[in-house]
Order: sequence, then C-alpha cells, then structure tokens
Amino acid sequence: MSDTPVDADRLEVVLRYHRRTKHHPDHYARSLGFMDWANQPDPFRRFAGAPLLRLAHPHDDPGPTYDALFDGSWAERTTAMSHAPAQSGAERAPPQAGAADLLRADQVSAFFYYGLALSAWKATAGGRWSLRVNPSSGNLHPTEGYLIGGPIEGLTERPAVMHYAPFEHGLEVRRWIEPASFRTLCEAFGAVGLVALSSIHWRESWKYGERAYRYCQHDVGHAIGALSLSAARLGWRLSLIESVGDTELVALLGLDAQTGVEAEHPDVLLAIVAPDSADHGFFSGATAPHTPGWREAIGRIGVEPLLGEPKGLSRAHHPWPVIDGVSRAGAKPSAADCDPTDAHGPSGGVPGHAAPVPEWAPAWPGLQRARRRTLAGRLIRRRRSAVNMDGRVRLRAADFYLMLARTLPSAHHPVWRGWPWPARVHLALFVHRVDGLAPGLYLLVRRSGAEDLLRGLLSREFAFSGPPGVPEGLGLYLLQAGDCRATANAICCHQEIAEAGAFAVAMLAEFGPQLTSLGPWFYRRLFWETGLIGQQLYLEAEAAGVRGTGIGCFFDDVLHTLLGLEGQAIQSLYHFTVGGAVDDARLRTLEAYGHLDRV
Repeated sequence: MSDTPVDADRLEVVLRYHRRTKHHPDHYARSLGFMDWANQPDPFRRFAGAPLLRLAHPHDDPGPTYDALFDGSWAERTTAMSHAPAQSGAERAPPQAGAADLLRADQVSAFFYYGLALSAWKATAGGRWSLRVNPSSGNLHPTEGYLIGGPIEGLTERPAVMHYAPFEHGLEVRRWIEPASFRTLCEAFGAVGLVALSSIHWRESWKYGERAYRYCQHDVGHAIGALSLSAARLGWRLSLIESVGDTELVALLGLDAQTGVEAEHPDVLLAIVAPDSADHGFFSGATAPHTPGWREAIGRIGVEPLLGEPKGLSRAHHPWPVIDGVSRAGAKPSAADCDPTDAHGPSGGVPGHAAPVPEWAPAWPGLQRARRRTLAGRLIRRRRSAVNMDGRVRLRAADFYLMLARTLPSAHHPVWRGWPWPARVHLALFVHRVDGLAPGLYLLVRRSGAEDLLRGLLSREFAFSGPPGVPEGLGLYLLQAGDCRATANAICCHQEIAEAGAFAVAMLAEFGPQLTSLGPWFYRRLFWETGLIGQQLYLEAEAAGVRGTGIGCFFDDVLHTLLGLEGQAIQSLYHFTVGGAVDDARLRTLEAYGHLDRV
C-alpha cells in the first residue's frame, strides 16, 4: 500500500481494532454483557412508502443436482438451451450476456428464493423466529441485498435500484433510473444486472458488541456464496466488481441518505453474468470494466430521487465508536483514487483493482466432482446451523475429502470462479472421527505454492506428513497425531460443539503482509473469504447427511500459540465444526412463506 500518512493511519486503526476485539481466556472482547431484549433489532428492513414489487415464490423448482453445479456440465447445458423458450423448473434457460431486457420475473424470484430468502420458521410455545437461506452469526442477519436491474419481464418495464425484502419475498423500488445509465453499467461489466450487499452493523453489535464488525463481514461472505450458487442454478455466474469503491456504492444505493446507528454500510457490488457460447461461463476473477462511462453513470443514478424512508429497527441503541472507526478506515477506495502504476498502491499495481486471475491447481477440478442425486434447490433451502452435536457420528473419508476439495478455488467452481483473489485462507483441521484418518491436527493448503510459506510460519515440531489414502493433489498434511477434542473445545471458548463434531476447523488468513501491501480495505475481504468457505462447508455437510455450524467465539491467540505462530503474518478469523446434529424436540418447523400463502 501507499506509505502516505493517511494510509498508514487507516491501517493502524484496522490492526488496532483486530487486536482489541480478540477473545482471551481471562477476558472477552467488549460487549454489553447482557441481552437487551427490549431493543432487539427488527431483522427485516423495510422502506416506508417505497413501491413493493412482489415475487411469486417457486414451490417446486429444485433445479439441477447439487453436484452438477461443480463440474461445468450444467453451465454447458444452460448455454446450449439459451435460446430455448421459457419452461418450468430446471429447463429454464438463462439470458445471454448483455441482453439485460431478457431477465424474467420468475428468474429473479428464483435467484433470491435460493439466495437470500426465508427458508423456514422455528416456533416454541413462547414465539417464533425465521431462518434464511444465507447463514448469519447469531441468526441476526445484518446483510441487506439489492438488485440493480430492469426491464424485467413480468415485473417492471423500467430499470431500478431495488431492495430485496425477504419477509415479503419482494423488491422495494428505491429509485427509478434512466435506461441509458443502466445500459452503460451493464455494458461496462458485461452484466445482465447487478447485485449489491450492505451491512447494518447495529444488528450484530446489539448482541456481540465490538466484535460484531467481524461477524458482519463473515455474513457478507456467506451471502456472496449463497447468491453465487443460486445464480449457478440458473446458468448464471456472479463476479465481484472491484473497480467500484465504497463511495460509489453508497451513491448507487442511496445509502448517503441514511444516518445513525441503523444506517447501512456498503459492502460489495457483483455482476450477474449469463454465459455465452464463447466462454461457457468458465470465467474467473473480478469483473473489470469493459467500457468507459460507468462512473459517470453511477453519478447520474445517484442524483435520482429516492423512494421510501427506512423504518426504525430499535427504540434505543448502544453506540460502539470503535466499529464506526474501523468501518471508515477499512473503506474500499475507488479505482480513480489510486495510481494503477503504483505497485504499492491500493490495487497492488493492478489497474482498476482487478486482481491477477488466480492460478488453478490442475488436480482440483477433478477432486471436486461427484455424482450424488441431491437436488440443488432442496439442499440449499434445507441448510441449517447445528446448535448441538452428538459426539458419535463418523464421516466417511470420501465425504470428508470432497468437503475439503469443494473449498478450493477452481475454474468451474460456481463460487470461486467469481472471486478475484488467490486463496489467502488455509484450514487447520481438528479431526476427531473420520474413517481411515487418524485423529489429530491437520492442515489444508488452499493455494498452490503456499506450503513453504506455512512451513516457515508454523511450529517446527509439526510433521507435515502426507496421510495415507488422501487423494493426490488435495494438499492435506498431518501436523500432529492424537486426540485433540479437548483442545478444540478449549480454543472455541469451551464450547462442546467443537469437540462433539466429526471435525472442527480454524480458518487461518495470510494477514499482516496482505494488509500492508494491498491496503486496510483488504481486511474485509479476508473475512469474506472465510464466509465463502463457511457457506461451502454448510452445504457440503448437508449433502453428506450431517450438519455444520460456524463458531465466532474462539481464543485467537491461544490457537496461534498452539500452532507456533508469532506476530501478525497469520491470523485465525473464523472457526467451524461439522458432525451429527442433535435437534431440539421442543421446536416446531413452519413453512417459510406460510404467512403469504394465507393472504
């Protein structure tokens, strides 16, 4: 990054926040320390006075098999069907790239239904609460979704910026936009439409205090993963647009009109790209602008009048200034704010913030193939976070290896092909019960060539041996054999679920040097990557007949000491566990949209 005082100050703010919000055995990161139930935030943002375009939710449209999304065959099939007439279910054909007027209401509905919608309600004698397709820390859902699209056949004849309302499964029009401006954006990014995500930090800080900013970023990664897989069902792909900075995203979405604790903060803009016969959808990396004028188009959109006012979420609030500070310091600059020839600038010397296309390991696509019959839509909507595990269920080795392989970036992967950065997160694995694999501490290297880096940073006492029976090319190493259940429990704030699963995961990010070279804005992206991994593990666990759950409470530096890590070169950002779930018999499961069916 640039060595200007401003950049150095921002980096220090981010690093200080990260140190300050670590949990320790003798004290936890600062929070209220109690649940202020009277001010629990409303999980559903609505804009009073904004027109609501209701989407008809699909009742039985499961699409292709889940595994078909990972081998390229589904993209090839949908490309071949691209000019076929509209049909039901999996036979629907995606629109062609650049043909923005071919988006249909049923496609948009399915995209959100399998990406950000309600998946069920849980009920007890005392009340009920909703679950969603995209996971969230504490089920608090700080992430808001937007569609910049139109015309949409059967929905609207005019382009608009629209907020997705999951309770109603509808789109709230925040502003109408001129067709020419929308067309400029689509042409610039080769898109049929755009999706944006923002975060309401208050939803998480209400419960988790200062550490909440971390959890909001996990949830952005969860949402990107969920939307990417939903797009893949339709034969589309999502690709990050790194050229657009936070200031421009604020203008596009009208977030500059929001103030106070309940305000939304900009996260990411994604291009919805339909495959054509030239690339068959096998694209990787960030969507860099193809044509000029997109910045001016955003400027024109940003002055269009806003419709509706955000309804309040809580009656009272507790401020967390440290979250406001790290949010400002970690803001993503626009491509116009840096010198693309500066090798130490925010883009790392890459014009427009587009990262070099990641180098895919040749063996990984083959490792990711499977032929199970589980349908993608049904698997996606039945995903749940386990709240307890039985401590008995064992995983088949084949299922375990497939889970790990699906976290690896590859050219056909429906999530990673739109991720613009080489993998910077690796997995420390506490293996408890996997057939054919000795219990112990393992390491999965997720980027080709990173093994030497990790060998040099981790304890020299670790074996780094290749376990017998592991598929060639997986990059899985045994560090230390032995029963590590108590260790996993202790590191994860003494939570039994970390030892009761078949295995537990600590996600290790290449940290300090990345923030120094790329800039403090990359802090959020490291957490997004862990969220993408978490979402993949959630779905892989479901496909294997077990369950997963994310673990946000862990003793950061206790793990670092265990691994022999010093300094900030590597930091643990997210933990996870997979195993046999124990359901709570006191809870009833209700239909996600029964409240609409009764209207």
